[in-house]
Amino acid sequence: MTPRTSPAAERADHTDDADTSPAVNFLDAARHLSSDERQRLLSTDRSLQQTLRPASIDPWNREEFPHQLLPALADLGLGETYLDGSSQLFQGLVHACAARADVSMSALLGIHNELIVGTIAELGSAEQKQTWLPRLRRLEALGAFCLTEPDHGSDIAGGLETSATRTDQGWVIRGRKRWIGAGTIADIALIWARDTSDGQVKGFLVPTDTAGYRASAIRNKTGLRIMQNADLEFDDVVVADSALLPGATSFSAASRLLMASRAWVGWQAVGAQQALFDLISSYARQRKQFGVPIGSFQLVQSALVTVAGNLALSASMMADTADIQARGELTMMHASLTKATLTRTARESGALAREVFGGNGIVSDYEVAKVAGDIEALYTYEGSHSINLLIAGRAITGISAFA
Repeated sequence: MTPRTSPAAERADHTDDADTSPAVNFLDAARHLSSDERQRLLSTDRSLQQTLRPASIDPWNREEFPHQLLPALADLGLGETYLDGSSQLFQGLVHACAARADVSMSALLGIHNELIVGTIAELGSAEQKQTWLPRLRRLEALGAFCLTEPDHGSDIAGGLETSATRTDQGWVIRGRKRWIGAGTIADIALIWARDTSDGQVKGFLVPTDTAGYRASAIRNKTGLRIMQNADLEFDDVVVADSALLPGATSFSAASRLLMASRAWVGWQAVGAQQALFDLISSYARQRKQFGVPIGSFQLVQSALVTVAGNLALSASMMADTADIQARGELTMMHASLTKATLTRTARESGALAREVFGGNGIVSDYEVAKVAGDIEALYTYEGSHSINLLIAGRAITGISAFA
């Protein structure tokens, strides 16, 4: 009996289809890159489309993490984009390429670069950098950014309850975290805890094999199913003084990191929408009903054009955001407005793309349901859509709509 080939695997053999489609492609933004970066980007995109994209579907269905894919991603330099001297635009476009192939793995790579490698590189001690950065850059080690808590998400800045108490032995960390990406598979946890002596939120690097660190995976998610989000418990976790990041002694340090990561989520929305456009433009030409390709139907063309327009808007907005970042002028208003706008358009694109696929749109083999489910997570994490709207609204009006 001949094994069934999945629709995704069949499409992976024709990765040029999207390049020849008579519509937009976010990689057009690569024209602003140097020749070397442009070639590296195109090579990375092609490799991810041929390997990561088809290889991600079964792990997504099983809610498993594909460790075997990490060496190939490391060979592409995806464990060190934050440190490799590349331009802001290149880094953003690489995040979009990863999301085009699989949003879950792009989330891992984004958190890895923006929140783990970036934090240690910018705020860590010389010892912390020497100990962790070489392995992290090669994806031989993974980190977990531990901020959100069971009772505190949007209000984490003022509500954070995880505590760190200075003792003769070092620091004792107590508390719980929730929705922590890679929490069950990470080698190092970057834990944000409130110092009981001065009330300041501080960052600590804690190996996950430290006594008292417990992680349990959050199951049955409808999106980002590859990403191993976890509930964490810290039961009198004792670490030495050297675990404290010297540059992370107040919440303002975390706030700066989160601002940049919200902009990164915008790039994920770009890549996810490119994936949707790839899928529906190909399907509209191949799928026939009433004896003709469904791409000849007015409603299908309307969906295609709307997704194309959303993609063009998103790619252009993120290219401008990258320019603002490169000039060092990014503000929380920029990051929040970008994140809220692009995840909203991505959500609309996901619904339209699923509809074009009809019944096949709810089967993950055809990828649209997978991408649309992942977009729901983008819409909510790194600051919910509503909170990001209100942050931008506060900047525009000078009036806060929340405490």
